[in-house]
Amino acid sequence: MLSNIDAYSLSENMVTNENDFNNRRKILSIIGLGAMYPAKNLFGSNGLQYKKDNNKENLKLNTFEQISTYNNFYEFSLSKTKPALMAQKLQTDPWSIKIDGLVSNPFTLDMETILKKYPLEERIYRFRCVEAWSMVVPWIGVELSYIIKKANPTSKAKYVQFETLYDPKTFPDQARGQFRAIDYPYVEGLRLDEAMNPLTIMAVGLYGKTMPKQNGAPARLVVPWKYGFKSIKSVVKITLTSNPPLNTWQKQSIHEYGFFANVNPNIDHPRWSQKKERVLGKFFKQKTTMFNGYEKQVAHMYKGMNLNTRKYQ
Repeated sequence: MLSNIDAYSLSENMVTNENDFNNRRKILSIIGLGAMYPAKNLFGSNGLQYKKDNNKENLKLNTFEQISTYNNFYEFSLSKTKPALMAQKLQTDPWSIKIDGLVSNPFTLDMETILKKYPLEERIYRFRCVEAWSMVVPWIGVELSYIIKKANPTSKAKYVQFETLYDPKTFPDQARGQFRAIDYPYVEGLRLDEAMNPLTIMAVGLYGKTMPKQNGAPARLVVPWKYGFKSIKSVVKITLTSNPPLNTWQKQSIHEYGFFANVNPNIDHPRWSQKKERVLGKFFKQKTTMFNGYEKQVAHMYKGMNLNTRKYQ
């Protein structure tokens, strides 16, 4: 079924709407005054125990306010600012993630186990959206490899598919039927070696607390060398497969969104340049770097692939 977004109807100005970003203070003030959305409930409130990131790169973090009030979460809205209000209806307790597919030990993982028993770490990462904006986020999570190893993938497992919660009662856009923005549930995928890379994490918090709902609570994927749409939110299922999954944005417009979606300033989006990015909170754009600055850690996985063609984008 066709979704309600025309892949060729958006412009760069539309997808990086500065007015949405500037409205974040207004949203916070409304929430702070309103009884329906008290400020204390807007963000993850539970403190987490985790290993701190010493920030060797000396990256300048975006503020909690910036990170939590400028979000792509189509299940709620196409607006960047509305998810901060609308996501508060999302019920994240109880929550579990099913790990299945080509594994010898399929299991269901509950959030309490992740939060209390798994080795959580802070990871200060650059986050680069395909829409040419970026931010620096102090995520808290567990290496995805830690989870996958517990499932014991078989020799036939080559890819990992991820799936977001499907709940039309919670997600307004899922309830819109043929008028929905994109097909649901949201699906993403990685090669198994990408999923097992130490940089790839299942994030459960940021800024020392549990994940804000609008940022993908209670658990979301974070793959820092890829465009942001690969970092799927509110994950409920992880499936090991032998073939590459057809990801949501590939299905939406395969000529614009590839399976790999590695950050690459040399390959423009068909409708805008990827050579520069706008850091949230800054006026001037900065140059985008290959693999979002993580080339040393991940380039070996793509040896022999011509990354300067759209074939591997």
